[in-house]
Amino acid sequence: MSIPPDQMMGMVDSAIDAVPGMEVDVEQPEDFAGGAEILQGADGSAIVQAMDMMGAEVVTEEYDHNANIAEVLDDSILSEISSELRENYESDLDSRSDWEEGYTKGLDLLGVRYIERTQPFQGASSVTHPLISESVTQFQAQAYKELLPAGGPVRTNIIGAKDPAVEQQATRVKNYMNYLITEEMEEFDPDTDQMLFYLPLSGSTFKKVYYDETKQRPVSRFVAAEDLVVPYTATDLASSSRITHVLRMDENQVRKLQVAGVYRDVDLSADYESEDDSVKQKIRELDGLERNEIEDQYTILEVHTNLDIEGFEDLDQNGDPTGIKLPYIVTLDQGSGEVLSIRRNYSETDPLKKKIPYFVHYKFLPGLGFYGFGLIHMIGGLGKAATSILRQLIDAGTLANLPSGFKARGIRIRNDDEPLSPGEFRDIDAPGGDIRNSIIPLPFKEPSATLAQLLGVLIESGRRFVSIADQQVSNMSQDMPVGTTVALLERGMKVMSAIHKRLHYAQKTEFRLIASLIRDYLPPNYPYRVIGGDQMVKQADFDDRVDVIPVSDPNIFSMAQRVTLAQTQLQLAQSNPEMHNLHAAYRRMYQALEVQNIDEILPPPPQPQPTDPSIENARALAGQILQAFEQQDHDAHIAAHTAMIMSPIVQATPSVYGMFVSHCMEHIAFKARAMATQEIQQNMEQMQTLAQVGAIDPRMAQVQPQIPPEQIEARVAQIQAQLSAQFLQSLQPQQEGQQDPLVAIRQQELMIKAAENERQAQLDREKMALEQQKLQQRAATDAARIESQEEIADQRADVNLERIDLQRQNMQRRQT
Repeated sequence: MSIPPDQMMGMVDSAIDAVPGMEVDVEQPEDFAGGAEILQGADGSAIVQAMDMMGAEVVTEEYDHNANIAEVLDDSILSEISSELRENYESDLDSRSDWEEGYTKGLDLLGVRYIERTQPFQGASSVTHPLISESVTQFQAQAYKELLPAGGPVRTNIIGAKDPAVEQQATRVKNYMNYLITEEMEEFDPDTDQMLFYLPLSGSTFKKVYYDETKQRPVSRFVAAEDLVVPYTATDLASSSRITHVLRMDENQVRKLQVAGVYRDVDLSADYESEDDSVKQKIRELDGLERNEIEDQYTILEVHTNLDIEGFEDLDQNGDPTGIKLPYIVTLDQGSGEVLSIRRNYSETDPLKKKIPYFVHYKFLPGLGFYGFGLIHMIGGLGKAATSILRQLIDAGTLANLPSGFKARGIRIRNDDEPLSPGEFRDIDAPGGDIRNSIIPLPFKEPSATLAQLLGVLIESGRRFVSIADQQVSNMSQDMPVGTTVALLERGMKVMSAIHKRLHYAQKTEFRLIASLIRDYLPPNYPYRVIGGDQMVKQADFDDRVDVIPVSDPNIFSMAQRVTLAQTQLQLAQSNPEMHNLHAAYRRMYQALEVQNIDEILPPPPQPQPTDPSIENARALAGQILQAFEQQDHDAHIAAHTAMIMSPIVQATPSVYGMFVSHCMEHIAFKARAMATQEIQQNMEQMQTLAQVGAIDPRMAQVQPQIPPEQIEARVAQIQAQLSAQFLQSLQPQQEGQQDPLVAIRQQELMIKAAENERQAQLDREKMALEQQKLQQRAATDAARIESQEEIADQRADVNLERIDLQRQNMQRRQT
């Protein structure tokens, strides 16, 4: 059975979560003895020849890239790998022992557990000042709201040129990832919530992103810092030579994975847990839990490391081993040292064999090494000092309110073992009758005012470190100048803004890993109807053209800051509305306030629509802005506006006059561009006509000429210059004795119309002459035909007469 590493991780975590449904699909020959000979293929694959008990070869097959190669490795090799990795793990744990010790002690500053103290006296105060817990809760609340908003945590960024198709693709990617994270990945929200609580404490937390075969979707799990161990030389996850994820399972969970073929079916050593795991012990102590010794527990180490395994070496072009270690994921039981699985941790198609990333590192503060610093490291001393002073003040008040002291031996007080109640007077027998000489109270002081003042300084210093921005915002007023507001915000955002940027970067890495799993493993179709494409475009959508990033703003981490900035922008826009878009400024203000359905209370401004020239003239006189449109009749609009410009009311109002001229210039610009486009089309039509008559090569007409945009714009400018000159000339004031240009144009139109009428009359006369010629020709033809018919009739009569004469002569000859 071959299981990719990320799917194997999904089955491991599913087993930890007690998810049923795993089936056995591993079959081995009955006479398989576990020994095998490994031959390296030319392409880097392995050919395994298994032997039976007698040494005869029974199986010869190529081993899959994603298979568990621990099934075929010799026990001596597995033992060597296990020993080396366990030794490295123990060394890595020792290298961070100081970090664990500081983290463990700092957890006591949360004040979760209340301890009865007997020093310096029985019942002394054990209260813990909530400086650390308050700071952690405040940070977790702010970060959780910013990183996981109600509308979804993902937005998209288009890489390269934008067009409508790519914008629709980006919208589909954003909508699907938000749907997947908020609806399908039910562990994402609670795990992120828990991670943000751990982060300010430990300074480092992790997310593990992988594809879960049982759930058929990506999974993003929270991994605490104490469960992820790296070498002391590591600076980041990408360059770390070894990453060990510590998993804890019960016997049934391990057995499920063995039956499913994820792990080797070997005996393990149960009930093992490192005695040095102080962090886990402290967390159980704070939770009020105790480990159940009855249930068998296993500590499983999942090691992401580089190995050079015999039979699976990296080969050069000649097929010889290079000695380069390759990325593997080795899973072993810490108690018994048994290797459960070894799988390649690089893609089969990757020629560079780069390791596949699974973990994302979230840091609170960078720190001095791999692990980050948290509030325990930064203000833990302040929290400890505040706790000590607070306890001293409470104890001083307790002793001052309930004083103690010495009394004489002979004095007797009724019920002296019971404390006095307020307003109670109790009988006392005092020798000598003077009580003051028999009872001497100790000189306890009232709580120190100096300590109380020092406590206030410590608390203020700690809170200023984690909540300086909100304090600055609360001190602002609406009348404060914009420059002062921005300066205070910038000073207040320095610390938390840097922390939020680190969270933004880590979450962007997490989203990219989820997007890659969607592309590689999920079905290629969307589970719902999409915009701008069919449901089958999902796999193609997750490409390099669209980048997924968090919806949170790395520069703003609280609603108070967002509202303050939006309010500042609105004030600037209101101070000079001619230069700003007030609608957009108000909309940003509503968005900062997280108002839903903004269009209902702030409708979008109406878009201008084409109107007739008369309505435009009326609007211009009312002071409204005019706008020309490409599809309008520009000549008619220019003529109507020109007539209006020449009116006395417009001539006397420069602002309206200028508005009309500007509007006419817009029409001239549209008209010039339309004329230039028409010229280009006519040239193309002329080429096609010449090709049809054979004047040019038809292939030249089929080729679309590529006219440089500079030439087109130059022609448009030329036409605009001509039209503008004609328009401005028509606006010149009339001189005495000079003909009105409009009258001249009208006269020219009348002359053209008269010429057209004369041409039409000439055509009519020519048509009548042609008809007369046709009638005369028809009459001549008819006369010739009649004359021909008469000649034929005369000739027939002559022939008849000759025949009659001939017959008469013949009769006369017979008689004679």
